[in-house]
Amino acid sequence: MWLRSFVAAALLHLCLVGTAHAKGPFGTVNVGGWVGGAFSNDETGAFSHCAATAPYANGVILVVSQNAAGIWSLAFASPGYHFNKDENAAIDVTFDGQEQARLYATAHRPDMLTAVMPLNVVRTFQKASLMVATAGRAVLNFDLRSTGPVIAALANCVTRMKADGLDKAGDFTKGAAKPAAAADKQGTPPAGKPGKGAKSGFGTGFVVSAAGHIVTNNHVIDGCGELKGNLTGEAAMVLRVVSADANNDLALLQAPSTATFKEFARIRDRPIRSGDSVVAIGFPFHGLLTSDFTVTTGIVSSLSGMRNDSRFLQISAPVQPGNSGGPMFDTTGQLVGVVTGKLDGLRVAAATGSIPENINFAIKTGALRDFLDNSVVPYQTAEPKGELKTTEIAGNARAYTMLISCKGTEQADAKK
Repeated sequence: MWLRSFVAAALLHLCLVGTAHAKGPFGTVNVGGWVGGAFSNDETGAFSHCAATAPYANGVILVVSQNAAGIWSLAFASPGYHFNKDENAAIDVTFDGQEQARLYATAHRPDMLTAVMPLNVVRTFQKASLMVATAGRAVLNFDLRSTGPVIAALANCVTRMKADGLDKAGDFTKGAAKPAAAADKQGTPPAGKPGKGAKSGFGTGFVVSAAGHIVTNNHVIDGCGELKGNLTGEAAMVLRVVSADANNDLALLQAPSTATFKEFARIRDRPIRSGDSVVAIGFPFHGLLTSDFTVTTGIVSSLSGMRNDSRFLQISAPVQPGNSGGPMFDTTGQLVGVVTGKLDGLRVAAATGSIPENINFAIKTGALRDFLDNSVVPYQTAEPKGELKTTEIAGNARAYTMLISCKGTEQADAKK
């Protein structure tokens, strides 16, 4: 009973950019353990914000909200907190062990800290499965369940309340937009990826250490019963999966101990810039096109992917199914990304009436390096030096760029 009362109090007294008092909830948000609705300003009676809460076993209640001005906030509430009014605190939040951000929170009431969430943090929050919050010596873990649907429901709540008013409040989970996390999926499965009626598929990978560690996309190896890799013109070798990160679409494979690699990719030690030229290498449409790898060139069109996803680069270098997991280089031959896919032209054309051109994506080396660090892989970095011809970059990459072959299992196919 005390928990239910405290949750209600947290919702009612959540302070959002000048909203000192609130009444509600009007309508309902009820999805995956999150409950809430719309709230009004007691002083004016006008719509103030939409909010939802979720209690955790660590004794903290998360409160996520969006106000009438479109500003998102995240609050940490607990009856065990005793803050001074307007006390400030910096909270570092890390999502899925990868994305990290610092939030600046204020105690508008003694038992709750409230922080404004920038849009990039909101997008990461709604896609993540785990959040670790650190404030001083306190470290708290939150299993983020149903954050995509609750963000969509709250955004729907704000839109409807601004348009129709509080007296039209209802179930805000109905008619909510599809969570951006689903729309943001980067990459296209390689041609022939295991699934209904298919037993094999292909992608690209590249060696990152002399010990035979190979990087590719998670979607290339997902559901595979047997994995093989081969350099152009050489015999295929059986590969095993060391680790995988579905959230960042990365996978780490290991070549047999008998395999030797004198050359491997070096990761550029500084960020690439918008407008910089890039070279993408891979095996698109293997079995239909050449058995050798293909080389395409373009530029970095943007330093973020779909919906400002900062883990990705948008590139103009053409890529196709089968390029997934391939290396992308700068003009000095240093690795600057991992090709992950392209914008779905048919879906965009159906939605907008226009066919997108040259909108492709690659995973940044920051996410790659975090993944390799977590997998305890000894990789090498290098600073950009003199520019090379595209033919030279391709020639150097031949020694460590692999065709990845996936053979599905009956069990994997049945699941799909």
